Amino acid sequence: MTTAVRAARRPCTLVVCRGCCCGDRRKNPGFDHDGQLRTLRAAAADSGGRFAVRTTDCLGPCGQANVVVVQPSSTGRAAGGRPVWVGFATDDDSTWELVRWASAGGPGLVEPPAALELQFVPAPRAAGARTRR
Repeated sequence: MTTAVRAARRPCTLVVCRGCCCGDRRKNPGFDHDGQLRTLRAAAADSGGRFAVRTTDCLGPCGQANVVVVQPSSTGRAAGGRPVWVGFATDDDSTWELVRWASAGGPGLVEPPAALELQFVPAPRAAGARTRR
């Protein structure tokens, strides 16, 4: 007897860096980093499961703090969406642009807001990755 295991549908996920530089008042004074996280989490809770928020340690591009990675949902990935790295997310406008994009479906399903596209940064190379010479 075989049992079919169905993978749960994963929503679009905002991975918020809170490592060494992101979320640090000394690096970005005048921005309410804790308030940003509260806003993102409250919006996710109110989204009816359309998107999720999680935090992680340092993602790498510290010079572009605060960094948020927008991971596509299962459906978005199946449609060709890939993780998008957003840097310099240190104002209310970018926070709400992230919420709107994730709520609408995120990568693979919905085009990002034009203003947010200006904040896209390249993903850092994997630690320990070897380059060919």
